[in-house]
Amino acid sequence: MTKVKRQMKILEIVKRDEIETQEELALQLKNEGIEVTQATISRDIKELRLIKVPVGDQKYKYALPYDKATGNFIEVMSKMFRDFVVSMDYTECFIVLKSLPGTAQAVAAAIDGANWPEIIGTVAGDDNILIIVKPKEKVEEFLERFRRMMA
Repeated sequence: MTKVKRQMKILEIVKRDEIETQEELALQLKNEGIEVTQATISRDIKELRLIKVPVGDQKYKYALPYDKATGNFIEVMSKMFRDFVVSMDYTECFIVLKSLPGTAQAVAAAIDGANWPEIIGTVAGDDNILIIVKPKEKVEEFLERFRRMMA
């Protein structure tokens, strides 16, 4: 299994289940047929920028850094843009973001998590993100929004 597929599975598990520890995450991955070491889990958590959020009774769970439940969605997303996105370009209804290597998936997931109705979807590679906007007249609005997040 590739690193990207494994990390996408981790994101899926963290969204779906309350995962408190790296050991629990490794067990969930194993239950889904993915064998990983603790060191790999640790690196993946760091690269995905997963955070721990309280769930009551002095318990914590892993969560996506842009989870709206944490109350800092725009702040975290802006930090991702400042830290990872290096340039933007566009044509018609498409915006392309160039990011640092290995960060495109996280940025695209944050954009998808925003649930902006004008964004039909994103496609992320290693260091590029294609964003499809509808209607195309909204492209300029999103370019400006993304520029503000990068500032």
